[in-house]
Amino acid sequence: MKAVTWHGRRDVRVEDVPDPRIEEPTDAVIRVTSTGLCGSDLHLYEVLTPFMTPGDILGHEPMGIVEEVGPAVPDLMAGDRVVVPFQIACGNCWMCLTGLPTQCETTQVTGEGMGAALFGYTRLYGAVPGGQAEYLRVPQAQFGPIKVPEGPPDDRFVYLSDVLPTAWQAVEYAAVPPGGTLAVLGLGPIGDMSCRIARARGAERVFGIDLVPERLARAGRNGVETYDLRAFDDEKALVNAIRDETGGRGPDAVIDAVGTEAHGSAAAKLAQTATGLLPRKLSGPLAERFSVDRLGALHMAIDLVRRGGTLSLSGVYGGMADPMPMLTLFDKQIQLRMGQANVRRWTDEVLPYLTDEDPLGVEDFATHRLPLAEAPHAYEMFQHKQDGAIKILMQP
Repeated sequence: MKAVTWHGRRDVRVEDVPDPRIEEPTDAVIRVTSTGLCGSDLHLYEVLTPFMTPGDILGHEPMGIVEEVGPAVPDLMAGDRVVVPFQIACGNCWMCLTGLPTQCETTQVTGEGMGAALFGYTRLYGAVPGGQAEYLRVPQAQFGPIKVPEGPPDDRFVYLSDVLPTAWQAVEYAAVPPGGTLAVLGLGPIGDMSCRIARARGAERVFGIDLVPERLARAGRNGVETYDLRAFDDEKALVNAIRDETGGRGPDAVIDAVGTEAHGSAAAKLAQTATGLLPRKLSGPLAERFSVDRLGALHMAIDLVRRGGTLSLSGVYGGMADPMPMLTLFDKQIQLRMGQANVRRWTDEVLPYLTDEDPLGVEDFATHRLPLAEAPHAYEMFQHKQDGAIKILMQP
């Protein structure tokens, strides 16, 4: 089959690889019909190269048609249409039953000290072959795949794999009070969808911050009060502008949907790049112990949120030696929640929004649709934000 494989920093290829097969009784194999390109994939493309192996199959946002199931998968059959969550979880352990499938005790990558295994995402998360491929082996298929009806286009449901539950959890963790205010840093796919969900769930005002014109315009069309970072002398001026709109206090909650790709912090970017260029035997241990993030967005979020407010981190951070402004966090009595989205914890709450009325605008959420064969171009375009690329779907 054809699959998107990693071969180095900014080097992805579409290659022939062996077809997946049933290996465990709880496996399924699906034929992929749509697969997303995620901002997290860009971390593998650029930042997290020390944890990758040439030939790794990328991707963690697939949906498709079940081709085959193992004998311990009672609720799926060949021909079922399913969305596959990005994390692999059993549904039966204590963590899963507590609503934390990201910490699944069956699939935890204990050798790396990490949580549940993920599709297509480094050896830290199990190096499981990903979903940017023609076919996908799905472990723990007795729990993970989400059956969806025939008829509507893939765009209606494919975002259940990651974007929708990640944005839903970001808003849930933000705990915006009824009639409250929310600021979202970063209007990429997760930030944009977080704004849509927050408005649908009753936030009175949503402020969106970015510096990409297409992202700002798109959010503005959906009722978000947008702020272009480039229009201010510095970040403090932007913070003051939003405070002026919230009684001088700041918003009740802030979602950081940027993560380690934050604008700025040239020193941290240099450290990340230098580590990625070292031989893998050296770069892996160094990155695990001494890695740093670009924390511009997080520091801005801490400054922006009102005293006693909530920070919700959905952007990916991976540093082990990040300096944190603990004095400010403590003094402002800020509540902080974060983590990978617990996909199956939220899907039943999200599904009622995926109706013909399409209140979240999922059917035109993708800005680009490309064949899988054009994956290298898709990655480059997404990395450089070319041609207004905000969300890319690929079809094998």
